[in-house]
Amino acid sequence: MPNLKDIQRRIGSVKKTQQITRAMRMVAGAKLRRAQSAIEAARPYAERMQATLAEIARSQRDAEHALLQSRESVKKIEVVVVTSDRGLCGGFNASAAKHAKAMFEQRRPELDELVLTHVGRKGKEALRREPGVVEGEFYPLEGWVDYPQAADIARRLARRYAEGEVDEVRLVFNEFISTMNQTPRDLQLLPFHSEVAEPGNESEEALAYEIEPSATALLATLVPRAVEVAVYRALLENQAGEHAARMAAMEAATRNTEELIDSLTLQFNRARQAAITKELVEIVSGAEAL
Repeated sequence: MPNLKDIQRRIGSVKKTQQITRAMRMVAGAKLRRAQSAIEAARPYAERMQATLAEIARSQRDAEHALLQSRESVKKIEVVVVTSDRGLCGGFNASAAKHAKAMFEQRRPELDELVLTHVGRKGKEALRREPGVVEGEFYPLEGWVDYPQAADIARRLARRYAEGEVDEVRLVFNEFISTMNQTPRDLQLLPFHSEVAEPGNESEEALAYEIEPSATALLATLVPRAVEVAVYRALLENQAGEHAARMAAMEAATRNTEELIDSLTLQFNRARQAAITKELVEIVSGAEAL
C-alpha cells in the first residue's frame, strides 16, 4: 500500500495535469469561436459559387472547361486527406484516416494507381504504411488557415488533373456540424461537380441575363476559383472541427482528473486514518503494559 507521501505526491501531479487540461480547454474554446465564425462566413460564398456554376452550365451547354470534363475511364485517383498537425483532439484525426482507408478498399480493385496527398501531419502519420498507395505531396498546416494556402494546394491539384496525371481528385475531411459533432466526408473535387442538369431535363431554362464576353471565358475564371474555394472550405471545416474536438477532449480529461483527485483524496484520508488508529493502538498497548 502506498504511503501518505506517495499519495500526496500523486495528487499534486494530477492537479498540475488538471491545470494544463483546463487551460487547453479554454484556449481551444477561444479558437473555436474564431474558427466557427470563419466557416460560417465561407459556406454561403462557396454555396453561391456552386449555384452560379450550375446555372451557367445548365443554360450554356456549349461552354466547356478542362476541370469540368470527366474522364471516360478512371484509373488514377488522387485522394487528399485533410487532418490536423497536432493531436490531443480525441478521435478527430483517426476518423478521417479511417474514412480514407474505407474508400481505398472500395475503389482499389478498379484502379491502376491511387495517389495519397496529405494536408496536415496526423493523417500522414496514420496512413504512411498503407499498402498499394503512392505517396503524393505533403502540405503542413502551419498556423491559421488562409486563402492563399488553400489556393496554392488547389492550383497544384488542378494542374495535375488538367495535364492528365490523375483522372479524379477527391477530398477527405471532417465536416464541422456542431461543437460535439464532426463528421468525416469525402468530396469529389475534380472533375468539378457543378450539378449540371441531365439532358432533357425540363428544368433547364435560359439565363435572365447575358454573359459577356462569353460563358467559356467566364468559366475560365470561375471554375479555378471555385476549386480554390472548395479546398479553402474543407480546410476551414477541418480547422473548426479540430478545435471543437480538442475542447471536448480536454473537457473530458479535466473531468477525469477531478474524479482521480477525489479518489486519491479518499485513499489518502483512509491511509491517514489507518495510521492514526495504529498509533493509538500502540499507545494503548504500551499503557496497558505499564
